[in-house]
Amino acid sequence: MARTNDAREEATALSVNKAPASSLHTLDKRAIWAIWAIALPAMVTNVATALIGVGDMWIVGRLGDASTQGAVDIGAKLFAALFTVMNFLKTGTTGLVAQAGTRQGSREQAGILLRGLVVGLAIAALLLAAKPWLLPALLDALGARGAVREAAVIYADIRYWSAPAVMANFAAIGFLVGRRKMTQVLIIEVAYNLLNVALGLWFVLGLDWGIAGIGWSSFIAEYAKLAATCALIIYLAGPELRQAIREGAHLSIAALKPFLSVNRDLFLRTVVLMIALAALTRLGAERGPVVLAANGILYQLFVFSALLLDGFENAAQVLNGERMGADDRDGFKAYIRAILWRGLAVASVLAGAFWALGSAIIESFAATPAVAEAGRSLVPWLIVIPFAGVAGFVLDGVFVGASWTRALFLTMVGATICYALLLWLTWPLGNDGLWLSFVGFLIVRAALQAAVLPRLLRQNAAT
Repeated sequence: MARTNDAREEATALSVNKAPASSLHTLDKRAIWAIWAIALPAMVTNVATALIGVGDMWIVGRLGDASTQGAVDIGAKLFAALFTVMNFLKTGTTGLVAQAGTRQGSREQAGILLRGLVVGLAIAALLLAAKPWLLPALLDALGARGAVREAAVIYADIRYWSAPAVMANFAAIGFLVGRRKMTQVLIIEVAYNLLNVALGLWFVLGLDWGIAGIGWSSFIAEYAKLAATCALIIYLAGPELRQAIREGAHLSIAALKPFLSVNRDLFLRTVVLMIALAALTRLGAERGPVVLAANGILYQLFVFSALLLDGFENAAQVLNGERMGADDRDGFKAYIRAILWRGLAVASVLAGAFWALGSAIIESFAATPAVAEAGRSLVPWLIVIPFAGVAGFVLDGVFVGASWTRALFLTMVGATICYALLLWLTWPLGNDGLWLSFVGFLIVRAALQAAVLPRLLRQNAAT
């Protein structure tokens, strides 16, 4: 009976997704609710996932060893860098699955998932093959030395073997998001985080495994998450997936080429973005430890706001992807406007919270009065950042949903070039110049995306 009800829900969702432009370009209440139905669970999921690092740091802190805690921080940054670069697999799968839902149907969605899993596992195999030299190189790049490095090696050597599950989960979660299964994704992500923390407490404090316990808790939780996502996908789309596997054509070079092209552009775009973010840390470090610490606090608050606003990026990926698949130009543009306005509303709430509480939050994180003073002087930038970033986040989702990934990559390159120029011009302004440049980078990125959007729409209409 449950399976019958789910099938009815799928059919209803598909009929809504395929609705003609005349019913969607004005965005009735049901369409508006679809924005929040995707964005809100995505926000909670993003924040819950980010908190897992905080939990690991707290658990290992109970051991009372600074080197071990430093090793967890190093390890967390290592895998954040390594796996974040590969997050393109989730993003690209989401956009393509959303398009297929209104263009070819559930059978093609299953084929996209299959291609994502094959590509993800191939990437994991390459990562594992490169482990003997890649892992030491990453630890060197992060400056791990002495006792910190010894502990970090123990942690990283265990967690590294979760790469196959991480890559497969990217594709699987991308498929579920593209099918609007945000509530299920939220449940899986929260359960994954709770399992990770519970296992960490047991292994580290109960069984006295030390830092190895943190590594094993992450490893087990990642594979448990994969088992849950696979079970859900088989329940939702088992027949279509089995048919896609039998047909085999979904894995031909011709079928893989568009998938690989989209993900190549997203990968390159992510690399450029990470370089731009790394410049913020590196140039702040050149101004001394106090400025570096203050900037670190501000950057973490920026990440928090970005995680919340990224919920609207997820909404744009799915909803604009569906409209693109249905060739619904009016609905596509209407969703851009509607998502942008709601993103701005949330950005206003964040800016207001930072205006009222920014100084107190920074002081609570600051290690010394000097860091607190330096951080308080940066609160105006903290207020501005949500407004500067929200349009870029939403348009990222629009471009991914429409598979305009080459334009997304090129606009990121253009914004980064402008960012480099701004960093040079504003260097005499001190740390305020650094944050002015970063805000400029966020604004220029969105401006370039908005500038090329009409041309991309015309090109799409002509094809």
